[in-house]
Amino acid sequence: MPQLLKVQNFTVTSDGVAAGEDQSLDKPFGSDIDPQALFAWAGATASWPNRTDPGGTRGLDDYFTRDFSRNIGAEIMGRNKFGPQRGPWEDHEWQGWWGDEPPFRTPVFVMTHHPRPSFTLSDTTFHFVGGDPATVLEQAKEAAQGKDVRLGGGVTTVREFLDADLVDTMHIAVAPVKLGSGLRLWESPDELRDRFHLEVVPSPSGVVHHLFWRK
Repeated sequence: MPQLLKVQNFTVTSDGVAAGEDQSLDKPFGSDIDPQALFAWAGATASWPNRTDPGGTRGLDDYFTRDFSRNIGAEIMGRNKFGPQRGPWEDHEWQGWWGDEPPFRTPVFVMTHHPRPSFTLSDTTFHFVGGDPATVLEQAKEAAQGKDVRLGGGVTTVREFLDADLVDTMHIAVAPVKLGSGLRLWESPDELRDRFHLEVVPSPSGVVHHLFWRK
């Protein structure tokens, strides 16, 4: 089986916005984004990993939440997903938004123009790598040891890999909220039909799941 580069459970607004402007320590998704509104569909499921109470929904949304880590051997993310710093690393104490138990449980390749030493938290090792998308993907595939690689975001990084024609499958969840401005994945999902098959599946939660796979 070939190794795939997959975008999974990536959530955008109904007008294609995945992140707001002015990211900060207090607002990882930018000043205009309410993460609870954007990700309510996943947080309501029985398989949501941060669930502290019993219950939760089953069905389509739960399937995608549960499937998030299946056969994933490495993750690629942009620097802005890792943290709010820009330019040379001034604070090596910062080790991501996720605390001592990051949810990835695989090697993570953080794309950056500014090198810093790798480090490990629990069962996740973060590597800070330069290079173009194809070069980073080769590193991630080697580390994944035959499993697939997840492209975690943010939206600028997903667009980079789409523009380089390296993405094999995508699951985009379109939330029933509209922002009007911010960093967009697309103006319309139809933009990707030249390269991808597209199936659109509405969920009772109000989110609409868009499934893309390469032609």
